[in-house]
Amino acid sequence: MRPGRGAHAHSHDGIGTHCHGIVDPQIAASAQGLRAVTWGFVGLSLTALLQMAAVWLSGSVALLADTIHNIGDAATAIPLWIAFTLDRAKPNRRFPFGYGRLEDLAGVAIVLTILASAALAGFESIRRIFHPREVTHLPAVAAAALIGFLGNELVAFYRMKMGKKIQSAALVADGYHARVDGFTSLGVLAGAAGVWLGFPLADPLVGLVITALILWIVWKSAKTVFTRMLDGVEPETLETIRHAAAHVPQVASVAGVRARWVGHRLHAEVNIAVEPEMTVAEGHAVAKAVSREISHHLTHMDLATIHVEPTGASCENRHEHSTGCT
Repeated sequence: MRPGRGAHAHSHDGIGTHCHGIVDPQIAASAQGLRAVTWGFVGLSLTALLQMAAVWLSGSVALLADTIHNIGDAATAIPLWIAFTLDRAKPNRRFPFGYGRLEDLAGVAIVLTILASAALAGFESIRRIFHPREVTHLPAVAAAALIGFLGNELVAFYRMKMGKKIQSAALVADGYHARVDGFTSLGVLAGAAGVWLGFPLADPLVGLVITALILWIVWKSAKTVFTRMLDGVEPETLETIRHAAAHVPQVASVAGVRARWVGHRLHAEVNIAVEPEMTVAEGHAVAKAVSREISHHLTHMDLATIHVEPTGASCENRHEHSTGCT
């Protein structure tokens, strides 16, 4: 049985410890993530194939770079696909919490891929300022650029929508990557228009603007992904957990709350105080009620560990370093 899904445990510390997981929307979340990754890969592969045909007709180096960029974007689906696939595997003795951290590692791979895209775009733009090349078959280049933009924007919208739905930072980052590639394609279109108007440097100058935009996306995505990897959590999430626990009438106070994301799954530890006259069974029932209340407020909660102790106990002395008492 997966830890936190119907499993219960008691400790000698306080009245007891209760672990209660949510009736699994998480397997469904992994399946939705797989679907988003798969369709994104198909969409971007088709986009790259159509662009490659235009590259063959026009010989445009800028369009070739954009096409390679789209192929690289499609390739970022591979680590995400592996992460979401393994995340559906059952926990075992070596990995008792499952393989959710693979999703965070996939997010790092995506951020590094976006950074590499920025480096490539910047290098090509600067090189073409000093070594300009003639672009021919401008209508074909423009059509391919529009195809690249539309293909990437559709994939970006789908990935980010699904990533926000299942709380996957890696999938959202990959959606931003696709959106950046769409803007890169528009840059190719703007460069082609500049060439058509007799300004050949338009293409590399637009490329430098796109490079700056990609670097901004790198910063935004990296901040989210690395915050998750360092067990960071949104402060409002902790407040929601505290507020939910306080809703249970038998809870005298909420002594401490900690939480962290493991991939798109949320784990939490909550210290609650109850009247010391309660029996172990009564305290266990209160812990179950608290866990149900938290799951009602946070649908992505996968594991809620509730520590129950009598009022007046010195939480700071006993749990400060282990359960996040405040």
